[in-house]
Amino acid sequence: MIALTEFTGKKVAVFGLGKSGNGAVRALSEGGAEVFAWDDSENARNQLVKAKYRNVGLEEPEKWPWEKIKILVLSPGIPLYFPKPHRVVSLARLSGAEILCDIELLYHANPEAKFVGITGTNGKSTTTALIHHILTSSGITAEIGGNIGISALDLKELPADGVYVIEVSSYQLDLLHKTRFNVAALLNITPDHIDRHGDMKGYINAKKRIFHNQRSGDTAVIGIDDENCRKIFEELREKNGAQIIAISNKTEAKGGVSTRGDVIYDDTAGRLKKLEIGSLPNLIGVHNRQNIATAFAVCRSLGVAAGKILEAVKSFPGLDHRAQTIAEIKGVKFINDSKATNAEAAEKAILCFENIFWIVGGLPKDGGIKSLVPYFKRIQHAFLIGEAQEEFAKTLQGKVKFSKCGDLQTAVEFAAKAAFIDSGKDPVVLLSPACASFDQFKNFEERGKRFVELVKKLQKKVGA
Repeated sequence: MIALTEFTGKKVAVFGLGKSGNGAVRALSEGGAEVFAWDDSENARNQLVKAKYRNVGLEEPEKWPWEKIKILVLSPGIPLYFPKPHRVVSLARLSGAEILCDIELLYHANPEAKFVGITGTNGKSTTTALIHHILTSSGITAEIGGNIGISALDLKELPADGVYVIEVSSYQLDLLHKTRFNVAALLNITPDHIDRHGDMKGYINAKKRIFHNQRSGDTAVIGIDDENCRKIFEELREKNGAQIIAISNKTEAKGGVSTRGDVIYDDTAGRLKKLEIGSLPNLIGVHNRQNIATAFAVCRSLGVAAGKILEAVKSFPGLDHRAQTIAEIKGVKFINDSKATNAEAAEKAILCFENIFWIVGGLPKDGGIKSLVPYFKRIQHAFLIGEAQEEFAKTLQGKVKFSKCGDLQTAVEFAAKAAFIDSGKDPVVLLSPACASFDQFKNFEERGKRFVELVKKLQKKVGA
Protein backbone atom coordinates (compact mmCIF):
# COMPACT_ATOMS: atom_id res chain seq x y z
CA MET A 1 0.00 0.00 0.00
CA ILE A 2 1.11 3.55 -0.77
CA ALA A 3 2.19 5.94 2.00
CA LEU A 4 2.23 9.55 0.77
CA THR A 5 5.36 10.89 2.46
CA GLU A 6 5.52 14.04 0.28
CA PHE A 7 2.78 15.50 2.50
CA THR A 8 4.54 14.85 5.82
CA GLY A 9 3.72 17.63 8.27
CA LYS A 10 1.31 19.31 5.82
CA LYS A 11 -2.41 19.88 6.18
CA VAL A 12 -4.52 17.99 3.65
CA ALA A 13 -8.30 17.68 3.27
CA VAL A 14 -10.33 14.62 2.23
CA PHE A 15 -14.04 14.82 1.49
CA GLY A 16 -16.06 11.67 0.83
CA LEU A 17 -15.18 8.54 2.77
CA GLY A 18 -16.00 5.73 0.40
CA LYS A 19 -13.32 3.39 -0.93
CA SER A 20 -11.23 6.09 -2.59
CA GLY A 21 -11.60 8.55 0.28
CA ASN A 22 -10.67 5.99 2.91
CA GLY A 23 -7.67 4.94 0.84
CA ALA A 24 -6.56 8.56 0.67
CA VAL A 25 -6.97 9.11 4.42
CA ARG A 26 -4.92 6.00 5.20
CA ALA A 27 -2.13 6.83 2.73
CA LEU A 28 -1.88 10.45 3.89
CA SER A 29 -2.03 9.53 7.58
CA GLU A 30 0.65 6.85 7.23
CA GLY A 31 2.79 9.33 5.32
CA GLY A 32 2.70 11.79 8.21
CA ALA A 33 0.19 14.35 6.92
CA GLU A 34 -2.34 16.12 9.13
CA VAL A 35 -5.66 15.10 7.59
CA PHE A 36 -8.99 16.91 7.83
CA ALA A 37 -11.77 14.56 6.75
CA TRP A 38 -15.54 14.55 6.41
CA ASP A 39 -18.46 12.77 4.79
CA ASP A 40 -22.10 13.82 4.89
CA SER A 41 -22.96 10.22 5.80
CA GLU A 42 -22.82 9.51 9.53
CA ASN A 43 -22.19 5.83 8.83
CA ALA A 44 -19.15 6.66 6.69
CA ARG A 45 -17.79 8.91 9.45
CA ASN A 46 -18.27 6.17 12.04
CA GLN A 47 -16.36 3.71 9.87
CA LEU A 48 -13.44 6.14 9.72
CA VAL A 49 -13.43 6.51 13.50
CA LYS A 50 -13.20 2.73 13.84
CA ALA A 51 -10.11 2.70 11.61
CA LYS A 52 -8.21 4.77 14.22
CA TYR A 53 -5.82 6.54 11.84
CA ARG A 54 -3.41 8.97 13.46
CA ASN A 55 -3.43 12.72 12.81
CA VAL A 56 -6.94 12.67 11.35
CA GLY A 57 -9.47 15.30 12.38
CA LEU A 58 -13.13 14.57 11.70
CA GLU A 59 -15.06 17.82 11.43
CA GLU A 60 -17.21 19.66 8.91
CA PRO A 61 -15.32 21.46 6.12
CA GLU A 62 -16.52 24.89 7.25
CA LYS A 63 -14.23 24.40 10.28
CA TRP A 64 -11.12 23.37 8.35
CA PRO A 65 -8.10 25.74 8.30
CA TRP A 66 -8.47 26.46 4.59
CA GLU A 67 -5.71 29.07 4.57
CA LYS A 68 -3.21 26.26 5.27
CA ILE A 69 -4.74 23.50 3.11
CA LYS A 70 -3.11 23.13 -0.31
CA ILE A 71 -5.04 20.13 -1.68
CA LEU A 72 -8.53 18.68 -1.35
CA VAL A 73 -8.87 14.97 -2.18
CA LEU A 74 -12.42 14.73 -3.44
CA SER A 75 -14.35 11.50 -3.90
CA PRO A 76 -15.56 11.25 -7.51
CA GLY A 77 -19.19 10.97 -6.43
CA ILE A 78 -19.19 14.55 -5.10
CA PRO A 79 -20.53 17.14 -7.63
CA LEU A 80 -17.70 19.24 -9.02
CA TYR A 81 -19.65 21.41 -11.47
CA PHE A 82 -23.24 20.20 -11.98
CA PRO A 83 -26.00 20.41 -10.99
CA LYS A 84 -24.05 22.78 -8.76
CA PRO A 85 -20.70 22.49 -6.99
CA HIS A 86 -20.83 20.86 -3.57
CA ARG A 87 -20.17 23.32 -0.75
CA VAL A 88 -16.73 21.79 -0.08
CA VAL A 89 -15.76 22.44 -3.71
CA SER A 90 -16.73 26.10 -3.35
CA LEU A 91 -14.69 26.39 -0.14
CA ALA A 92 -11.64 24.84 -1.82
CA ARG A 93 -11.88 27.14 -4.82
CA LEU A 94 -12.18 30.20 -2.61
CA SER A 95 -9.03 29.20 -0.74
CA GLY A 96 -7.06 28.26 -3.87
CA ALA A 97 -6.67 24.60 -2.85
CA GLU A 98 -6.10 22.15 -5.68
CA ILE A 99 -8.94 19.63 -6.07
CA LEU A 100 -7.91 16.14 -7.13
CA CYS A 101 -8.60 12.42 -6.60
CA ASP A 102 -6.73 9.38 -5.37
CA ILE A 103 -5.48 8.43 -8.86
CA GLU A 104 -3.64 11.74 -9.12
CA LEU A 105 -1.98 11.07 -5.76
CA LEU A 106 -0.92 7.59 -6.89
CA TYR A 107 0.76 9.14 -9.92
CA HIS A 108 2.51 11.74 -7.73
CA ALA A 109 3.81 8.93 -5.50
CA ASN A 110 4.98 6.57 -8.22
CA PRO A 111 5.57 8.39 -11.54
CA GLU A 112 8.31 5.99 -12.70
CA ALA A 113 5.90 3.08 -13.11
CA LYS A 114 3.82 2.73 -16.26
CA PHE A 115 0.19 3.85 -16.14
CA VAL A 116 -2.55 2.37 -18.32
CA GLY A 117 -5.90 4.16 -18.20
CA ILE A 118 -9.19 2.80 -19.53
CA THR A 119 -12.42 4.77 -19.89
CA GLY A 120 -15.66 4.67 -21.86
CA THR A 121 -19.38 4.66 -21.22
CA ASN A 122 -19.61 0.86 -21.30
CA GLY A 123 -17.16 -2.04 -21.06
CA LYS A 124 -14.38 -0.34 -19.12
CA SER A 125 -14.43 -2.67 -16.10
CA THR A 126 -14.24 -5.82 -18.21
CA THR A 127 -11.50 -4.33 -20.38
CA THR A 128 -9.52 -3.15 -17.36
CA ALA A 129 -9.72 -6.59 -15.73
CA LEU A 130 -8.85 -8.32 -18.99
CA ILE A 131 -5.75 -6.16 -19.52
CA HIS A 132 -4.60 -6.85 -15.97
CA HIS A 133 -5.18 -10.58 -16.46
CA ILE A 134 -3.17 -10.61 -19.70
CA LEU A 135 -0.26 -8.70 -18.16
CA THR A 136 0.00 -10.84 -15.03
CA SER A 137 -0.44 -14.04 -17.04
CA SER A 138 2.48 -12.87 -19.17
CA GLY A 139 4.76 -12.38 -16.17
CA ILE A 140 4.46 -8.59 -15.95
CA THR A 141 4.06 -7.06 -12.48
CA ALA A 142 0.77 -5.17 -12.53
CA GLU A 143 -1.80 -3.72 -10.14
CA ILE A 144 -5.46 -3.01 -10.91
CA GLY A 145 -7.57 -0.26 -9.34
CA GLY A 146 -9.59 2.91 -9.75
CA ASN A 147 -13.25 2.97 -10.72
CA ILE A 148 -13.31 -0.83 -10.80
CA GLY A 149 -13.74 -0.67 -7.03
CA ILE A 150 -10.21 -0.65 -5.59
CA SER A 151 -8.76 2.60 -4.24
CA ALA A 152 -5.69 3.63 -6.23
CA LEU A 153 -3.87 4.30 -2.97
CA ASP A 154 -4.52 0.79 -1.67
CA LEU A 155 -2.38 -0.63 -4.49
CA LYS A 156 1.19 -1.79 -4.00
CA GLU A 157 4.12 0.41 -4.87
CA LEU A 158 5.55 -0.78 -8.18
CA PRO A 159 9.04 -0.72 -9.71
CA ALA A 160 9.77 1.18 -12.93
CA ASP A 161 8.83 -1.84 -15.05
CA GLY A 162 5.53 -2.36 -13.21
CA VAL A 163 2.16 -1.35 -14.66
CA TYR A 164 -0.80 0.27 -12.95
CA VAL A 165 -3.99 -0.67 -14.81
CA ILE A 166 -6.55 1.95 -13.87
CA GLU A 167 -10.24 2.15 -14.76
CA VAL A 168 -11.11 5.85 -14.90
CA SER A 169 -14.62 7.29 -14.82
CA SER A 170 -15.55 10.67 -16.25
CA TYR A 171 -15.86 11.97 -12.68
CA GLN A 172 -12.30 10.89 -11.89
CA LEU A 173 -10.97 12.32 -15.15
CA ASP A 174 -12.31 15.73 -14.10
CA LEU A 175 -10.05 15.44 -11.03
CA LEU A 176 -6.82 14.54 -12.87
CA HIS A 177 -4.31 17.26 -13.73
CA LYS A 178 -0.78 15.89 -14.12
CA THR A 179 -1.42 12.14 -14.41
CA ARG A 180 0.08 10.81 -17.63
CA PHE A 181 -1.16 7.53 -19.03
CA ASN A 182 1.54 5.77 -21.05
CA VAL A 183 -1.30 3.89 -22.68
CA ALA A 184 -4.80 5.38 -22.65
CA ALA A 185 -7.88 3.62 -24.02
CA LEU A 186 -11.29 5.12 -24.82
CA LEU A 187 -13.85 2.43 -25.66
CA ASN A 188 -17.00 4.33 -26.58
CA ILE A 189 -19.13 7.33 -25.69
CA THR A 190 -22.93 7.28 -25.49
CA PRO A 191 -25.16 9.59 -23.40
CA ASP A 192 -24.66 9.09 -19.66
CA HIS A 193 -24.07 11.16 -16.51
CA ILE A 194 -25.43 14.29 -18.21
CA ASP A 195 -26.67 15.51 -14.82
CA ARG A 196 -23.05 15.68 -13.62
CA HIS A 197 -21.48 17.14 -16.77
CA GLY A 198 -24.21 19.55 -17.85
CA ASP A 199 -24.56 18.26 -21.41
CA MET A 200 -22.99 15.80 -23.86
CA LYS A 201 -20.23 18.26 -24.69
CA GLY A 202 -19.19 18.34 -21.04
CA TYR A 203 -19.29 14.54 -20.81
CA ILE A 204 -17.22 14.14 -23.99
CA ASN A 205 -14.67 16.70 -22.81
CA ALA A 206 -14.28 14.79 -19.54
CA LYS A 207 -13.60 11.54 -21.42
CA LYS A 208 -11.02 13.25 -23.66
CA ARG A 209 -8.99 14.20 -20.60
CA ILE A 210 -7.55 10.68 -20.48
CA PHE A 211 -5.27 11.70 -23.37
CA HIS A 212 -4.33 15.19 -22.12
CA ASN A 213 -0.83 14.57 -20.82
CA GLN A 214 0.30 12.02 -23.37
CA ARG A 215 3.39 12.67 -25.44
CA SER A 216 5.66 11.02 -27.98
CA GLY A 217 6.22 7.35 -27.10
CA ASP A 218 2.78 6.96 -25.52
CA THR A 219 -0.17 5.15 -27.07
CA ALA A 220 -3.82 6.19 -27.46
CA VAL A 221 -6.30 3.38 -28.22
CA ILE A 222 -9.73 4.53 -29.41
CA GLY A 223 -12.87 2.69 -30.46
CA ILE A 224 -14.17 4.30 -33.65
CA ASP A 225 -17.58 2.62 -33.92
CA ASP A 226 -19.49 5.60 -32.50
CA GLU A 227 -19.50 9.13 -33.86
CA ASN A 228 -18.25 10.80 -30.69
CA CYS A 229 -15.14 8.64 -30.50
CA ARG A 230 -14.48 8.89 -34.25
CA LYS A 231 -14.29 12.66 -33.90
CA ILE A 232 -11.85 12.34 -31.00
CA PHE A 233 -9.77 9.86 -33.04
CA GLU A 234 -9.51 12.33 -35.93
CA GLU A 235 -8.71 15.19 -33.58
CA LEU A 236 -5.95 13.29 -31.79
CA ARG A 237 -4.50 12.06 -35.04
CA GLU A 238 -3.92 15.69 -35.99
CA LYS A 239 -2.67 17.00 -32.64
CA ASN A 240 -1.42 14.24 -30.34
CA GLY A 241 2.22 13.15 -30.27
CA ALA A 242 1.25 9.65 -29.15
CA GLN A 243 0.70 6.65 -31.41
CA ILE A 244 -3.02 6.40 -32.23
CA ILE A 245 -4.59 2.94 -32.62
CA ALA A 246 -8.17 2.54 -33.87
CA ILE A 247 -10.44 -0.27 -32.65
CA SER A 248 -13.51 -1.45 -34.56
CA ASN A 249 -16.08 -4.23 -34.63
CA LYS A 250 -17.74 -2.82 -37.74
CA THR A 251 -15.04 -1.93 -40.24
CA GLU A 252 -11.40 -2.55 -41.03
CA ALA A 253 -9.32 -0.40 -38.71
CA LYS A 254 -6.40 0.65 -40.87
CA GLY A 255 -3.28 0.64 -38.71
CA GLY A 256 -5.38 -0.63 -35.81
CA VAL A 257 -7.20 -3.69 -34.49
CA SER A 258 -10.59 -4.93 -35.67
CA THR A 259 -12.73 -8.01 -35.08
CA ARG A 260 -15.07 -10.18 -37.14
CA GLY A 261 -16.79 -12.99 -35.27
CA ASP A 262 -14.10 -15.04 -33.55
CA VAL A 263 -11.19 -13.42 -35.43
CA ILE A 264 -8.93 -10.48 -34.54
CA TYR A 265 -7.30 -8.56 -37.40
CA ASP A 266 -4.11 -6.85 -36.21
CA ASP A 267 -2.80 -4.12 -38.53
CA THR A 268 -0.72 -2.23 -35.95
CA ALA A 269 2.65 -3.32 -37.40
CA GLY A 270 1.80 -2.37 -40.98
CA ARG A 271 1.09 -5.97 -42.02
CA LEU A 272 -2.38 -7.40 -41.44
CA LYS A 273 -2.41 -10.48 -39.21
CA LYS A 274 -5.42 -12.75 -38.75
CA LEU A 275 -5.71 -14.28 -35.27
CA GLU A 276 -8.34 -16.86 -34.26
CA ILE A 277 -9.73 -16.37 -30.75
CA GLY A 278 -12.47 -19.02 -30.82
CA SER A 279 -15.43 -19.36 -28.49
CA LEU A 280 -15.12 -17.55 -25.15
CA PRO A 281 -17.92 -18.43 -22.69
CA ASN A 282 -16.75 -15.81 -20.19
CA LEU A 283 -16.68 -13.04 -22.81
CA ILE A 284 -19.92 -13.55 -24.69
CA GLY A 285 -21.43 -11.02 -27.06
CA VAL A 286 -20.26 -8.71 -29.83
CA HIS A 287 -19.52 -5.94 -27.34
CA ASN A 288 -16.86 -8.08 -25.70
CA ARG A 289 -15.07 -8.35 -29.04
CA GLN A 290 -14.39 -4.62 -28.74
CA ASN A 291 -13.12 -5.16 -25.20
CA ILE A 292 -10.84 -7.96 -26.40
CA ALA A 293 -9.53 -5.91 -29.34
CA THR A 294 -8.81 -2.97 -27.04
CA ALA A 295 -7.01 -5.17 -24.51
CA PHE A 296 -5.04 -6.75 -27.36
CA ALA A 297 -3.90 -3.33 -28.65
CA VAL A 298 -3.00 -2.09 -25.16
CA CYS A 299 -0.98 -5.17 -24.29
CA ARG A 300 0.78 -5.32 -27.66
CA SER A 301 1.86 -1.70 -27.12
CA LEU A 302 3.36 -2.83 -23.80
CA GLY A 303 5.39 -5.51 -25.58
CA VAL A 304 3.30 -8.63 -24.88
CA ALA A 305 3.44 -11.19 -27.70
CA ALA A 306 0.21 -11.84 -29.60
CA GLY A 307 0.28 -15.54 -28.73
CA LYS A 308 0.50 -14.84 -25.01
CA ILE A 309 -2.38 -12.38 -25.26
CA LEU A 310 -4.67 -14.90 -26.96
CA GLU A 311 -3.73 -17.58 -24.44
CA ALA A 312 -4.58 -15.25 -21.53
CA VAL A 313 -7.87 -14.12 -23.12
CA LYS A 314 -9.02 -17.75 -23.24
CA SER A 315 -8.31 -18.21 -19.51
CA PHE A 316 -10.01 -14.96 -18.42
CA PRO A 317 -12.62 -15.86 -15.77
CA GLY A 318 -14.92 -12.91 -16.45
CA LEU A 319 -16.27 -10.36 -13.98
CA ASP A 320 -19.04 -10.54 -11.44
CA HIS A 321 -22.24 -8.74 -12.46
CA ARG A 322 -21.32 -8.59 -16.17
CA ALA A 323 -23.41 -11.16 -18.11
CA GLN A 324 -22.36 -13.61 -15.40
CA THR A 325 -23.97 -17.08 -15.52
CA ILE A 326 -25.11 -17.88 -11.98
CA ALA A 327 -26.88 -21.20 -12.46
CA GLU A 328 -28.86 -23.40 -14.81
CA ILE A 329 -32.06 -24.61 -13.16
CA LYS A 330 -34.47 -26.94 -14.94
CA GLY A 331 -32.99 -25.92 -18.29
CA VAL A 332 -33.18 -22.17 -17.56
CA LYS A 333 -30.01 -20.08 -17.33
CA PHE A 334 -29.92 -17.27 -14.76
CA ILE A 335 -27.69 -14.37 -15.84
CA ASN A 336 -26.49 -11.57 -13.55
CA ASP A 337 -25.86 -8.40 -15.56
CA SER A 338 -26.44 -5.96 -12.70
CA LYS A 339 -23.63 -3.74 -14.03
CA ALA A 340 -25.94 -2.71 -16.89
CA THR A 341 -26.91 0.65 -15.40
CA ASN A 342 -28.10 2.17 -18.68
CA ALA A 343 -29.92 1.06 -21.81
CA GLU A 344 -26.76 0.83 -23.93
CA ALA A 345 -25.22 -1.61 -21.47
CA ALA A 346 -28.41 -3.68 -21.26
CA GLU A 347 -28.50 -3.86 -25.06
CA LYS A 348 -25.18 -5.71 -25.03
CA ALA A 349 -26.59 -8.49 -22.84
CA ILE A 350 -29.94 -8.68 -24.65
CA LEU A 351 -28.15 -9.27 -27.95
CA CYS A 352 -26.50 -12.37 -26.46
CA PHE A 353 -29.79 -14.26 -26.04
CA GLU A 354 -32.97 -15.00 -27.99
CA ASN A 355 -35.50 -16.16 -25.38
CA ILE A 356 -35.32 -13.73 -22.46
CA PHE A 357 -37.30 -13.32 -19.27
CA TRP A 358 -36.03 -9.86 -18.44
CA ILE A 359 -35.74 -8.33 -14.97
CA VAL A 360 -35.45 -4.59 -15.56
CA GLY A 361 -35.78 -1.37 -13.60
CA GLY A 362 -34.36 0.70 -10.79
CA LEU A 363 -33.53 4.39 -10.85
CA PRO A 364 -34.06 5.34 -14.53
CA LYS A 365 -31.61 7.22 -16.72
CA ASP A 366 -32.61 9.78 -19.37
CA GLY A 367 -34.33 8.05 -22.25
CA GLY A 368 -35.25 4.99 -20.22
CA ILE A 369 -35.42 1.85 -22.39
CA LYS A 370 -36.85 3.43 -25.55
CA SER A 371 -33.63 2.73 -27.46
CA LEU A 372 -34.15 -0.99 -26.80
CA VAL A 373 -37.48 -1.25 -28.65
CA PRO A 374 -35.82 -2.84 -31.75
CA TYR A 375 -34.71 -5.74 -29.55
CA PHE A 376 -38.02 -6.38 -27.80
CA LYS A 377 -38.64 -9.39 -30.06
CA ARG A 378 -36.04 -11.22 -27.96
CA ILE A 379 -38.06 -10.57 -24.76
CA GLN A 380 -40.70 -13.12 -23.81
CA HIS A 381 -41.76 -11.26 -20.69
CA ALA A 382 -40.42 -8.30 -18.69
CA PHE A 383 -40.51 -8.14 -14.89
CA LEU A 384 -40.37 -4.55 -13.67
CA ILE A 385 -38.80 -3.29 -10.44
CA GLY A 386 -37.97 -0.02 -8.73
CA GLU A 387 -38.80 3.59 -9.51
CA ALA A 388 -38.69 2.97 -13.27
CA GLN A 389 -41.60 0.52 -13.11
CA GLU A 390 -44.38 2.84 -14.34
CA GLU A 391 -42.22 4.58 -16.98
CA PHE A 392 -40.99 1.28 -18.41
CA ALA A 393 -44.51 -0.19 -18.39
CA LYS A 394 -45.59 2.59 -20.77
CA THR A 395 -42.67 1.82 -23.12
CA LEU A 396 -43.46 -1.91 -23.09
CA GLN A 397 -47.24 -1.54 -23.44
CA GLY A 398 -48.48 -3.32 -26.56
CA LYS A 399 -45.00 -4.57 -27.44
CA VAL A 400 -43.92 -6.98 -24.69
CA LYS A 401 -45.83 -8.77 -21.94
CA PHE A 402 -44.82 -7.41 -18.55
CA SER A 403 -45.47 -7.77 -14.84
CA LYS A 404 -45.04 -5.04 -12.24
CA CYS A 405 -43.06 -6.74 -9.46
CA GLY A 406 -41.75 -3.82 -7.41
CA ASP A 407 -38.78 -5.55 -5.87
CA LEU A 408 -36.08 -7.96 -7.00
CA GLN A 409 -37.24 -10.95 -4.94
CA THR A 410 -40.71 -10.85 -6.47
CA ALA A 411 -39.25 -10.41 -9.95
CA VAL A 412 -36.97 -13.46 -9.59
CA GLU A 413 -39.87 -15.59 -8.35
CA PHE A 414 -42.18 -14.52 -11.19
CA ALA A 415 -39.49 -14.73 -13.89
CA ALA A 416 -38.37 -18.19 -12.81
CA LYS A 417 -41.94 -19.51 -12.76
CA ALA A 418 -42.60 -18.18 -16.26
CA ALA A 419 -39.30 -19.46 -17.66
CA PHE A 420 -39.74 -22.96 -16.19
CA ILE A 421 -42.97 -23.49 -18.14
CA ASP A 422 -41.71 -21.90 -21.35
CA SER A 423 -41.63 -24.19 -24.37
CA GLY A 424 -39.11 -22.14 -26.33
CA LYS A 425 -35.42 -22.85 -26.90
CA ASP A 426 -32.74 -21.90 -24.33
CA PRO A 427 -34.78 -19.73 -21.93
CA VAL A 428 -32.81 -17.19 -19.90
CA VAL A 429 -33.74 -15.18 -16.81
CA LEU A 430 -31.70 -12.04 -17.33
CA LEU A 431 -31.14 -9.36 -14.70
CA SER A 432 -30.04 -6.44 -16.88
CA PRO A 433 -31.70 -3.45 -15.21
CA ALA A 434 -30.82 -0.60 -17.62
CA CYS A 435 -30.99 1.59 -14.51
CA ALA A 436 -28.96 2.82 -11.59
CA SER A 437 -29.48 0.85 -8.38
CA PHE A 438 -29.74 3.63 -5.81
CA ASP A 439 -33.51 3.49 -5.31
CA GLN A 440 -33.32 0.09 -3.61
CA PHE A 441 -29.63 -0.81 -3.30
CA LYS A 442 -26.36 0.83 -2.28
CA ASN A 443 -24.77 0.05 -5.65
CA PHE A 444 -24.98 -2.35 -8.60
CA GLU A 445 -22.75 -4.85 -6.75
CA GLU A 446 -25.22 -5.12 -3.89
CA ARG A 447 -28.06 -5.54 -6.39
CA GLY A 448 -26.13 -8.28 -8.20
CA LYS A 449 -25.24 -10.08 -4.99
CA ARG A 450 -28.88 -10.07 -3.94
CA PHE A 451 -29.83 -11.60 -7.29
CA VAL A 452 -27.21 -14.32 -6.82
CA GLU A 453 -28.55 -15.07 -3.32
CA LEU A 454 -32.10 -15.38 -4.64
CA VAL A 455 -31.07 -17.67 -7.49
CA LYS A 456 -29.03 -19.90 -5.17
CA LYS A 457 -32.01 -20.20 -2.80
CA LEU A 458 -34.21 -21.09 -5.73
CA GLN A 459 -31.70 -23.68 -6.91
CA LYS A 460 -31.65 -25.29 -3.48
CA LYS A 461 -35.43 -25.23 -3.26
CA VAL A 462 -36.03 -27.02 -6.56
CA GLY A 463 -33.05 -29.33 -6.10
CA ALA A 464 -31.42 -28.45 -9.40
